[in-house]
Amino acid sequence: MVIKTYDAYTRLSTMEADRFANFLFHNQEGKKASKNAIRKAIQYSTKDIPGLGGYVFAMEEKDRILALAVVNKTGMGDYIPENFLVFFVVHREHRNIGVEQRLLDYTLQYCKGDVAIHITSDNQYPNKKFFEEKGFSETHLEMRLNR
Repeated sequence: MVIKTYDAYTRLSTMEADRFANFLFHNQEGKKASKNAIRKAIQYSTKDIPGLGGYVFAMEEKDRILALAVVNKTGMGDYIPENFLVFFVVHREHRNIGVEQRLLDYTLQYCKGDVAIHITSDNQYPNKKFFEEKGFSETHLEMRLNR
């Protein structure tokens, strides 16, 4: 297993970005993000669209994706975390065998500053427990007005 890092300096090809977006779309749990939203998060991370950038971490074995993490930098470290873990998805066949732990350890080691993740009511379990065991804590309840 190898973890590859993509950012503004280590760019993703369009084909690879589509491959990652498809993986995230098909393996996410709970309320599903659209492929368009997934692509935007990836593009923001690699600065293909304007913003502060971030990272895409891909854990692969023989060109097969086992897990992906997408982090967007917020630039707001004084009042919200500097890093937002937008997607953290492990292929169904590779869950609960240490892949999650290895990818999260790598992600946290690579990201400077605090890291936030939103866990929705649709995908709370087992996600919430996993992240709490890794030191994440619930800090607030978010309410949203969708327009």
